[in-house]
Amino acid sequence: MVTEMKFFGGFEVNRKMLAAGLVLGGVGAAAGLLGTALVGAALVTAGRSWVRRLETAPGERAARTLAQAKAASQAGLDAWRSSAPAN
Repeated sequence: MVTEMKFFGGFEVNRKMLAAGLVLGGVGAAAGLLGTALVGAALVTAGRSWVRRLETAPGERAARTLAQAKAASQAGLDAWRSSAPAN
């Protein structure tokens, strides 16, 4: 069986080595993908348990902070308008 094939004026490719490289590359890519999926699952699980342990839900905390920011903005606007000289 021929293991080397010639292309374009003497460029030789060892088919067995090429096949082994492709297989190892595929296995490595699959292992990397699996590792990434496991890391993602671990982070999602940790995040969910952290959110469950919070005293207030993140949505509730965000709504309260937004209401405080709106009130502070309105108070600043009211103070600016009352201190501006009338023309």
